[in-house]
Amino acid sequence: MEKTDGFGEELADFVRRVAELKAARSVTGEDLPTVLDAAIFELDHVADQLWPWYERMSSAGLPRTTSAERQEQHLLRAVFQRFPLPVVLVDREAVVRRLNLAATAFTGARSGYATGRPLSGLLAHADRAAFRSQTAAVARGDGDRSLAVHLQQHPSDPVHATLTAVRPSGEPHPTVLVVMQPGPLGALEPPARPAPAATRIPDLAETTRHATLMDLLDAMTTALLAAPRGDLETVLRRAAEVLHGGFADWVIADATAAPMSRTAVLAPSPEEATALAAQDPATCPLVVETARTGSPALRVRPEDPDAFGRDPQGAPVLVQANVTSLLCAPLTVDGTVRGTLTLFRCGARPPFSMAEARALDTMSRHMSLAAGEVP
Repeated sequence: MEKTDGFGEELADFVRRVAELKAARSVTGEDLPTVLDAAIFELDHVADQLWPWYERMSSAGLPRTTSAERQEQHLLRAVFQRFPLPVVLVDREAVVRRLNLAATAFTGARSGYATGRPLSGLLAHADRAAFRSQTAAVARGDGDRSLAVHLQQHPSDPVHATLTAVRPSGEPHPTVLVVMQPGPLGALEPPARPAPAATRIPDLAETTRHATLMDLLDAMTTALLAAPRGDLETVLRRAAEVLHGGFADWVIADATAAPMSRTAVLAPSPEEATALAAQDPATCPLVVETARTGSPALRVRPEDPDAFGRDPQGAPVLVQANVTSLLCAPLTVDGTVRGTLTLFRCGARPPFSMAEARALDTMSRHMSLAAGEVP
């Protein structure tokens, strides 16, 4: 394993040096021979050192796995998946490598979505830095750790996370096993097994969500048909009224023509709406980026607390509102982005889905038509 690690470090250094040589292609003719000599030296290094090293590693081969070892690996995987407590395997950067069925049910994050993303993204903003620091300490070999954290969707319920270092076979670096347990002495029930295909009932929840989106589209169409054609601010306000409450906890409408201006803010309370209405949209990176690119944005458990700027008191808006997911859609009129519509969901409310993002994209196109110039 040490030989493999050494080869990887040498190869990484070679790749970095090649990148530097590529960056030096713009030198003048007088300095070009020096760069060419350096490139030839690097090629000689690969031919004389790295390639024989690789051949020695290939000829040595990896130890063969016996049938008994393969059976043990299958058994360990089954135990990991069926363990009744939420268990997550992360690397030193707290990025998810694997999570079991109980962790999927507990966090509400599907395995395909969570894998490759930081586990800290599922936590409340105040807990993320501490969790990453403790994970790095465990990975360094500083011993097991335990700390209390809070899931972003359930910020009032503490979760006890126990971290321990493990070294799976075939992994070059230690990984960290995170076991989560809700409450002081709580225990989770094992996830329910799916019903057999013969007795499985229709997915009524999916049908209900689809019907709800159709009702929302109908309400939006009705509101836009009643709005005066070509009046962008009125279109934004009426659209915000349709989306607020049933579809989103917060709806913020901004006109992006210079200078940017905030058109409407609908929030859980009038005080919160008044505070955010005073914010300059030009200080919101998400609004500025959407206005520049004309592309909608969907973010679940946003990692950057400053993605929507700060309120007048200097606190990050996403942290202050406990935003768990957001959508930002542009309103493109005659090829120019003239407005944006930003939606927040907060607390324990389910995050925006891809289907809901698609529905908002459709509604934003209808809003753009309603805000267009009268022919």
